[in-house]
Amino acid sequence: MVDIPKDAEEMEKRKREFSSREKCEVIVNRDLIMMARESGIELSPEVEKLLLKRAVRTISGVTPIGILTKAYPCPGRCAFCPTEARMPKSYLSSQPAAARALRNKFHPYRQVASRIAALEDSGHPVSKLEIIVMGGTWSFLPRRYQNWYIKNVYDAANQASGIKPQSRNLAEAIQINETAKHRIIGLTLETRPDHITQDELALMRTYGCTRVEIGVQTIDDEISDLNLRDQSKEEVAEATKLMREYGFKFCYHLMPGLYGSTPEKDLIMLREIFENADYKPDFVKIYPCQVLPNSLLANWWKEGKFEPLHDVELIKLLLKMKKFVPEWTRIMRLLRDIPVGNILSGAKFSNLRQILKQQPKKLKEILGEEDFDEIFHGKFAWPCRCIRCREVGFANKRELDSSSNLKLVRRDYDAAGGTETFLSFESSDEKTLYALLRLRKPDKKFVPTHFSSVLKKAALIREVHSYGSEIMVGDSAGVGQHRGLGRKLIAEAERIARDEWGLKRMTIIAGVGTREYYRKFGYTEKCTYMTKRLEGGLTSRKVQKSNS
Repeated sequence: MVDIPKDAEEMEKRKREFSSREKCEVIVNRDLIMMARESGIELSPEVEKLLLKRAVRTISGVTPIGILTKAYPCPGRCAFCPTEARMPKSYLSSQPAAARALRNKFHPYRQVASRIAALEDSGHPVSKLEIIVMGGTWSFLPRRYQNWYIKNVYDAANQASGIKPQSRNLAEAIQINETAKHRIIGLTLETRPDHITQDELALMRTYGCTRVEIGVQTIDDEISDLNLRDQSKEEVAEATKLMREYGFKFCYHLMPGLYGSTPEKDLIMLREIFENADYKPDFVKIYPCQVLPNSLLANWWKEGKFEPLHDVELIKLLLKMKKFVPEWTRIMRLLRDIPVGNILSGAKFSNLRQILKQQPKKLKEILGEEDFDEIFHGKFAWPCRCIRCREVGFANKRELDSSSNLKLVRRDYDAAGGTETFLSFESSDEKTLYALLRLRKPDKKFVPTHFSSVLKKAALIREVHSYGSEIMVGDSAGVGQHRGLGRKLIAEAERIARDEWGLKRMTIIAGVGTREYYRKFGYTEKCTYMTKRLEGGLTSRKVQKSNS
């Protein structure tokens, strides 16, 4: 019987003992994986997990790859954004993704290809790629550059899959990627709310975009004006509605602690974001305002006009916020990935999420006993119900052992004139989430100017996602993926749309790399979406509505 180390610490100990005995340098995990592959040795899942560098990268079931566009003029004049030579507005060359982009001269092909190679060398499965294009306002970039950029993204994934030569055009690159080894199952583009139009969303669909991230920052117009943001809450609400009606998933970037705000104002603003039907985002990234070099805000700070939220104030605000974050929202980030040395003033905890959730003693030490007792009433209990805090990849063994009997849960909520239904497979106590589906009944008054043949009078599936560590396409089932949960969620969504809403068509905003998956259920590609008539349907199962 093979004696497998119980954890990563014991693995490192054995490696040090081996290097001491053999009088050689300690072998890095990546080289161990490569040597096993070259020798034809098949590593057990337990050993692969121990050797995997930063397993959290693929713990949500996909491999995210962040890439940057090159520096272009920005339409905004925001006081908080740094401006660094050679970098897109608001990005610093010391940030990990930005540094990789700079090394590759911002070329999309090189960024994607080098990242795939690095992740493979580290033992990560990379068959399901989620490409996140950063760099400010995508919609402001020249169309020719956009087309060239996205074509190179698909070419990089295709050629890493062993497919040559390069495609002749974007349409061919996309078609090839549908069945490639490295499939782009999601493409995210980043822009401003005031640049979201029906024409812009239609163009994004031609690129295979499935999620849009928008810099909301605040929905307090007075604070927005003070920070020279040049957008209104009405523009945020309109952009949100359009993204929903075209089936997109969407993420808000939110910035508590802006010039002119207070923790009390921020808490009111955050509650409205999650509870007002005009907003209710699918994802959020919390980017607390920090004073960064080469920004107008840095001048205000030096002049004594502004002081940002610091660690204790921020932690108090986030803990209060987490009590009302709904089950259908995923908090993707709690801080920007900026090295501490670049932060002139503001929150500097690099492991903020871990402190909040996993280190109650340190949390109590930071907050002080009085504030800790006020928030938790004397006993620490994690208050957040967001997707990331419940997804199965982050569950411990005890939670997995107690959640073998999954139940299908349904949560309905009003949003942007329509109805959103959030379906999920969860443990019996609803503490662990295995898979989800976002279904929309559109606003009857909305008239799409593009793709009306698949959007008009159709129910929309905006997302299907099974959680748990990524499993290669075609491999056997894991904790969350490849267990048929997605098929069951689609079946229930079809039943709701057909039997409860009286709709005759289902339309899915599918990533290029997921089109083959939906074809198995009778869907065909039309106008960049996957769609089918709801005449029969898959077999559904009993759903339990949640009161949470």
